Amino acid sequence: MDQLSTMNAISLASEEGKTNVETIQYIVIRLGDEQFGIDIKYIDNIVRMQSITRVPKVQDYLLGVINLRGEVIPVMSLRRKMSLADDEFTKATRIIILKLENQGNVGVIVDEVKEVVTLAVDEIDKVQHKNGEAVNFVSGVGKHENELISILDLGTLASEDGAQ
Repeated sequence: MDQLSTMNAISLASEEGKTNVETIQYIVIRLGDEQFGIDIKYIDNIVRMQSITRVPKVQDYLLGVINLRGEVIPVMSLRRKMSLADDEFTKATRIIILKLENQGNVGVIVDEVKEVVTLAVDEIDKVQHKNGEAVNFVSGVGKHENELISILDLGTLASEDGAQ
């Protein structure tokens, strides 16, 4: 019994030393000189740039639709949505297919997909929103290897994009 008590004490001590820090994985993308993070749980697919079929009478940031394996997916320009310089398509340009609860799938064009990073929830600083600025689309800012990553608020992007 003495040995069992000692093992239980060691087990309790080791559990007390553990800190359960919640972490979230983000895909880091680049738009111009800025880096943004998208929660990986919302990402359905990442595809190379392809032909986009225009749709008349939609907001200017909705570039049109693509056909991905038989599914028609609206595609929007994050740059236009955030009032940045217009898209410049390169070999690194990608369309990220996001699966959003109320809107279904929507594609967003990014300059480059860089990497997947894991950030602890307590390492992300919340952002104060200012009306009419790109900061409205950012929920927080995290730091990874001395670089800042603005975390995109997909709820805000989706609620205003009109893609349904």
